[in-house]
Amino acid sequence: MLNDIVTSTWEWMSPEWFLPNTLLSFEWENELYAYLALATPLVFVLRWLIHLRLRQKVEVAFSEEQMQSSRVKWLRFVPSLILLQAMICIMVALARPQRTNEEIIQTSEGIDILLTLDISESMLIEDFTPNRLEAAKLVAKNFVHGRKYDRIGLVIFSGEAYSVSPLTTDYKLLKRYIEDIREDMIQENGTAIGSALGMGTIRMQESASRSKVVILISDGDNTAGNLDPITASRLATAHNIKIYTILVGRSGKVPYGRDMFGQPQYVNNTVDESVLREIAKIGEGKFYRASDNQALKNVFAEINRLEKTEIIENRFKSIKDYYYVYLTWGLIFIVLWLALKSSFMSNVLED
Repeated sequence: MLNDIVTSTWEWMSPEWFLPNTLLSFEWENELYAYLALATPLVFVLRWLIHLRLRQKVEVAFSEEQMQSSRVKWLRFVPSLILLQAMICIMVALARPQRTNEEIIQTSEGIDILLTLDISESMLIEDFTPNRLEAAKLVAKNFVHGRKYDRIGLVIFSGEAYSVSPLTTDYKLLKRYIEDIREDMIQENGTAIGSALGMGTIRMQESASRSKVVILISDGDNTAGNLDPITASRLATAHNIKIYTILVGRSGKVPYGRDMFGQPQYVNNTVDESVLREIAKIGEGKFYRASDNQALKNVFAEINRLEKTEIIENRFKSIKDYYYVYLTWGLIFIVLWLALKSSFMSNVLED
């Protein structure tokens, strides 16, 4: 306890309180007094000039010749300088120098997102660059890269659905899973949209998050699986899962593969968006149609904006006053001035 008092007193007496860097580090509650502290020396200089002009010769203990030849004459300014310092300290104390420490604690309510990607044979059609599947993989990776605090999972499907990754915040591993996706990972042909939604709902059942989202990417109708897509979407909605559907691909002649001469071959492609529209409607999400790489990129950018993670900031602000330091110094200087005022410095050397 005694050591703390001694340490605290020593800190108060440190000359560092008068350094420019220390004074500039403060915030001032009453700035007017801070400006008055700066103006105080000018008042004393003005007073001295007026006094110098009006002074009259008086008899002193020292002769004028002795005073001019001795350094003792400069001692007459010491009491005034001490008083000046006292006034400056009091003005600084009245200005209320402070330092503020602000602590910010962030808490977040993450979103659980399940990417559901069609890898059926038609996803190799090259109306996207280089094809639909690779374009979808690229924007999916970028989407994962742009998220924070969210758990993201991955399901792929063609004739049946397969869970590649559970919900995770290990985005580096998840992007590696996305890069490794190939069209031959599932041998069953077809497009089992209902099975994919069912698999997604199973994955989401363990989630305690208030926001659960499925992003379904496909280029066709439901042609396989033993679960109807509409039934699967209603089941997902019952578990508070929002569904976004993205239909990729263009209708008409589209490039698919190369002939023996290396020239692109074209096939007729039909796109029926009614099923995906209905799924998004039931899932209280949104349906998107993307016909090229940029459109697909824009779709994911919009979903990224719509599904924002809620971040709550708690700010704790503490203010510490330092007026007592300068008030203490001011009182010390006043006591010192009163002592010097009664000494020979004022009585003998006064002009």
